[in-house]
Amino acid sequence: MSASASAWTADANEALSLSLVRAPEDKASLWSREVYEGFHPTFTYPIFGEEEKVYGYKDLAIELKFASGSLAQYLNVQYSERLPASSAVDEIEDTLAKFIPEGYYTDEKRFLERVEHDAANFKPFGEKIYSYSRTAMPVSKGKNVAIPQVLSPEDQETVDYEVYHASIWAPIRRPGVAHFKSTWKTPGFREFHRRMQLFVLLYIEGGSYISEDEETWEFVVLYEKRRRRSSPDVATYHFVGYSTLFPFYCFPERVRLRISQFLILPPYQQDGHGSALYTAIYQHVLAQPRIAELTVEDPAEAFEDLRDRNDLKMLLANEKFMREGFGPEAVSSNGGKVGGVGNGRTRRGVKHRTMRAGAGKMGPPAERTWLEKWRTELKIAGRQFHRLIEMLILKHMDPADERGNRAYRLQVKERLYRFNFEILMQLDKQERQQKLEETFQSVVADYKRILGHVH
Repeated sequence: MSASASAWTADANEALSLSLVRAPEDKASLWSREVYEGFHPTFTYPIFGEEEKVYGYKDLAIELKFASGSLAQYLNVQYSERLPASSAVDEIEDTLAKFIPEGYYTDEKRFLERVEHDAANFKPFGEKIYSYSRTAMPVSKGKNVAIPQVLSPEDQETVDYEVYHASIWAPIRRPGVAHFKSTWKTPGFREFHRRMQLFVLLYIEGGSYISEDEETWEFVVLYEKRRRRSSPDVATYHFVGYSTLFPFYCFPERVRLRISQFLILPPYQQDGHGSALYTAIYQHVLAQPRIAELTVEDPAEAFEDLRDRNDLKMLLANEKFMREGFGPEAVSSNGGKVGGVGNGRTRRGVKHRTMRAGAGKMGPPAERTWLEKWRTELKIAGRQFHRLIEMLILKHMDPADERGNRAYRLQVKERLYRFNFEILMQLDKQERQQKLEETFQSVVADYKRILGHVH
């Protein structure tokens, strides 16, 4: 690119600024660390092309603002200079208009009036399926942030978060619980989805819009529910993130529910909200007799880690499962490990504290019938469940137990061999054994990394 062309070219990811705008009274309730305006997309290639560049402007600034609850949109394009119109100059508003619904604002005063109106009137669509509370006071961020479920409702700095499920399916009816059924035909829901789906393009690599012609899509949306300091009896809703789910037929009369898209917006990341949303989805799946299991479509590495951590914590907290798997001494009062697995024999002949032989179903090797019973009950997809079992055995296994380590190695390699059968069969025997050993070592190293984040 020539120097003259470069002067007129902007990085689309830097030029595009996103904001979740709150009404003035809601902004007054925020702490200084809470910044929900002026963040940037991770990807813009679905909109501006593979190079993610915008040509024809100097000092380009593209503002796309959303009402923090209803996601009503405001678009403003500013620049200091623009080249004369030509086929090479990007028409920014025309380009963005192909990806956002009609009716967006270009008058900021009118947009702020809409924000004020929606703050008082917007309510989530669908059925509330999960909630938790956090303190609004400054805390450390990170992937292992704990999510306290109960805080004092009298504390003005307690912030509630609620997860809502919307689909064409009627929820299970439970006494004393309000029930809703939200579909594309629910007033306002189709329009709301059209406004929020832009985030899929901006934050999920390879993400795309779903077809509105497919009416079986389900949606799980996470909101912050914030009380105003000036009026504690007034609570307003603010969009945090969402996931799309798609059901597939499962013989004879149930479905497998697949997580297709999953995102938490940048201002809310590293605060445990992704884990909370995943937990809400999983708990919803467990409560629905029509759903046989939860699966994930082509997960990104970060999501796969999130899924692994939360699934492991769930299994470790299940005392019946842990007791059956590792024996009666395997569970402490808080669900943690007391002993290990194996026969206690070590390379140096030293007796380590381990479970007695045959105390649990985990082995290794794990008892397959028992595994399948629990996998079905917990509604976890096959490959994921067996990976979790391998991690749990590794976590509890005495590294000095030769017999246990050999049985574990064979158990993991058998699964890897079946999973990669077609590729491995293209190699000769020696290469196949070498590749299987390399894969095993890589898998175990990754298991140890994941287990390092599970406490």
